[in-house]
Amino acid sequence: MVHDSPKQEETLKTPTAASAHTHIHAHTHAHAHAQTKAVLNRLSRAIGHLTAVRGMVEQGRDCSEVLIQLAAVRSAINGTCEVILKDHLEHCVVNAIKTGDAEALDELKHAVKLLLK
Repeated sequence: MVHDSPKQEETLKTPTAASAHTHIHAHTHAHAHAQTKAVLNRLSRAIGHLTAVRGMVEQGRDCSEVLIQLAAVRSAINGTCEVILKDHLEHCVVNAIKTGDAEALDELKHAVKLLLK
């Protein structure tokens, strides 16, 4: 994989099982995601499907076969979104409500709006 900058390379690294996926938002609450491994597994599956689809297109495979595989990619991504959203609602949003963090709730609304486009 070619990296344009060291900063871009950092963002492309995959967290290890030993590292917790923790981040801090502008609204200053930090949290770890309980489903990081499940999300990474689902993303790997989606990447595998998408790589296969690219190969199919390069080989000139039947359009119907490509579309069926693209549906599998979309399904894998939707499943990943579902896991992330569920985890976010159960942990981050509950914490935001408890602490009165309106910005976190606004971010969720924005993210869901983009997800549903």
